[in-house]
Amino acid sequence: MKIKGVRWIVIGLIMLVTVINYLDRGTLNYMWVANIDYRLVSETEARNVKGNRAVLEGRQYILTAANGKKNFIEASAVQLKEKEGVTFVTNREGIAIDLGLIDRNDPDASQKAKDLLGWITIFFMIAYGISQLVSGKLYDKIGCRKGFFWSVLVWGTADALASLSRGIFSLTCCRMMLGLGEAGPWPGTTKSNAEWFPQKERAFAQGLFGAAASIGSILAPIIILMLFIAFGWQVTFVVVGALGLIWLIPWLIVNKEGPKKHPWITKEERTYILSGQPEKELKSEDKGKSWGELLRVKKNWSVILGRFFLDPIWWMFVTFLPLYLADVFHLNIKEVAFSAWVPYVGAALGSVAGGWYSGWLIHRGHTVNYARKAAMLLGGLIIVPSILAAILSTSVPVAIFFMALVLGGFQFFITNLQTIPSDLHCGKSVGSLAGLGGTAAVLGTILAILFASYITNWILLFSLLSALVPLSLGAVFLTVGEIKQLDK
Repeated sequence: MKIKGVRWIVIGLIMLVTVINYLDRGTLNYMWVANIDYRLVSETEARNVKGNRAVLEGRQYILTAANGKKNFIEASAVQLKEKEGVTFVTNREGIAIDLGLIDRNDPDASQKAKDLLGWITIFFMIAYGISQLVSGKLYDKIGCRKGFFWSVLVWGTADALASLSRGIFSLTCCRMMLGLGEAGPWPGTTKSNAEWFPQKERAFAQGLFGAAASIGSILAPIIILMLFIAFGWQVTFVVVGALGLIWLIPWLIVNKEGPKKHPWITKEERTYILSGQPEKELKSEDKGKSWGELLRVKKNWSVILGRFFLDPIWWMFVTFLPLYLADVFHLNIKEVAFSAWVPYVGAALGSVAGGWYSGWLIHRGHTVNYARKAAMLLGGLIIVPSILAAILSTSVPVAIFFMALVLGGFQFFITNLQTIPSDLHCGKSVGSLAGLGGTAAVLGTILAILFASYITNWILLFSLLSALVPLSLGAVFLTVGEIKQLDK
């Protein structure tokens, strides 16, 4: 059996599991603390109201959910808001509340929720960084087929097990296990694209991968919060975790071999892929370079330092955007669900556009060096003013629009930065350098989150992220020189 376009089926499956990846990592962030609105009614009216309702009794509110569950909260700890002539009481709910990690009556609950989520994320990122480093070598050694299998098996199981969490320790352990699994596809996809695509298509393929991450981020608030509202956080963890385990079935069926030996690939596609790869003349027994060998080459530091400075921008948005919208604009859980996805539409468009743009420049006769650098510079020029405009916005629609530009510019930039390992190296060195870059990105993110714990002002926190863009561009341009394949 021969199938045209096998390489697109492979990247399609990788895109699908990347969507699932972002659903899994978003479970905690979106269900950590959520604002739930209860209609304020009198004790008499409460008997006839079927939805969420609140009754003031003395100095506390009795909150009754649609399913009959009751909570008691001090009047001084709630937010009241008017909507279409109706008064609502906003109550904090979610994992942090249910596990007793945060007291909903605490006036400093918002800051404590931010700090505690930041610490859990740091442990997640530590595991994620270790995995980035190890996964690059692992994928180089066992190949992408087995590499993706083990990554998805670990993270899918971890997210499902999070439903059994009983406190901060068990929850953090599950998130660390999630991080160990979820990091693999990043160096893995760079390696897979180097195997399955000619050089002129790699940035576009990488852009599709980045777009899938954005699509996952688009779907995450809607799917996760709707599941949370309907079934609670425990069931949501199980359902989302199971998606990755189901994905393993088509992956093992489709991704049998690389393009050189795959039984389904046509002769024309095999020739097209291999003839466009700079590494085609290298011997297949190339073992790749060690970490020490990679670190001794100045050009490789463009990937390491570039990602160290740039990636915190993405992770700060992914981690804190739900809390930011709930805290600054007082959005309830449904309003967050139907607002938080919009910035990631910009990210998806920026990812595809960034890959297409550099490929278009190469097609028009420009060098890979010119194309990658031009795309990264343009992405940086989009990010900085958009961050400043977003944090100064006083309305939700305007802030969301500029956040979409921020993440769009980020993906435009990162898509080309993540392609550099395959522009500089070939074979088994690609995943290793991509893994080093991913580890540096994690270290930068951990430092950014630690720094964020000392800043209580959201505007100041996000405005400081804009300074990371010129640092990343400077690091890349000063170290990489000409982007071209290095001699073995």
